[in-house]
Amino acid sequence: MFKSMLPRLAKAGAVTSLALLVAACGQEEVVEKQVRPAIFVQPVPSGGVLETYPGEVRARYEPELAFRIGGKVARRLVEVGERVKKDQPLAELSAEDVNLRLQAAQAQLAAAEADMSLARSERDRYGKLVSRQLVSRSQFENAENVYKAAAARVKQMRAELDVAKNQNDYAILRSPSDGVISRRLVESGQVVGAGQTVFTLATDGEREVSINLPEQGIEAFKLGQEVGVELWTKPGKRFIGKLRELAPAADPVTRTYAARVAFSDNQVPAELGQSARVYFLIGESAGLAVPLSAVSAEEGAAYVFVLDAQTSTVKKTPVRLGAFSERLVPVLEGLSAADYVVAAGVQLLRDGLEVKPIDRENRPLNVSGPATVGEE
Repeated sequence: MFKSMLPRLAKAGAVTSLALLVAACGQEEVVEKQVRPAIFVQPVPSGGVLETYPGEVRARYEPELAFRIGGKVARRLVEVGERVKKDQPLAELSAEDVNLRLQAAQAQLAAAEADMSLARSERDRYGKLVSRQLVSRSQFENAENVYKAAAARVKQMRAELDVAKNQNDYAILRSPSDGVISRRLVESGQVVGAGQTVFTLATDGEREVSINLPEQGIEAFKLGQEVGVELWTKPGKRFIGKLRELAPAADPVTRTYAARVAFSDNQVPAELGQSARVYFLIGESAGLAVPLSAVSAEEGAAYVFVLDAQTSTVKKTPVRLGAFSERLVPVLEGLSAADYVVAAGVQLLRDGLEVKPIDRENRPLNVSGPATVGEE
């Protein structure tokens, strides 16, 4: 019986050994397939200075919302960061004073109408008497003038009643458009004046980047100047924009000039409050340049490694170089502004090697979509 079991045991041992061998091979493949990270940058314009400024994504239109009348805030209906629709109620004033004003206007109108009715009767009575020559013409004209004054008074009171009715509607603050509440300045129970800011609304639509530019060298920044914008959530990806607004005077405390940068493409995925970096090229550009550490040479021919975004591999790309500077080298031929090149460690790479693209801050690099201005 033991002899009859030997073939089965041998077969089972062979299967187990084969499974272990396959598993070992699989583990060896996983180890060999480790992908090394590589820092990529984009070519920068040469001949000029690339300056970077931090900013924050803001809405193009940010109206400050306020009640058109004063009063005590009875209810606050929205919170900061809440999305609102057009005509949605945001806050309400206490209706007690508004209702009293409305009642007073109604009472004044009723009194004016009674006076007008009495003046009309007097005028009609004097009209009959003057036709019979029982009163003088001047007495009739006086009664006629009293009636006209009473009619004018009624017209005035009706207008004031309409104003009081409008004020009753003004006790409810409504959103003028769709958007997000970006700031709140009052609380329930607070007394506010007419025109006092209650909320700031960031309306839906265009987004911009708010930055502060230094007082020194402010003459280098011009309205309409093209810039590159990188969002913190899209590292390595540059969006084209332009300097849309520049304050005419510096802030008295920070001594900086407030500025707004508009995106050239309205479809940029920029959300309110996101951090951004804005790149300005100061001076004339004479082409492209890359860091010295990105360039290598073989048999006298210079080359760089360019990222293939589809396969996450590097491609050895010949380039023609200009005169070297302290940190950068101009690239006269072989690269475009949209390329991503390995910034350092090129001696460890080979053509077609798969890599993990990262930026200088060790963040995964998003290389989808168009790029504009690179990092130094």
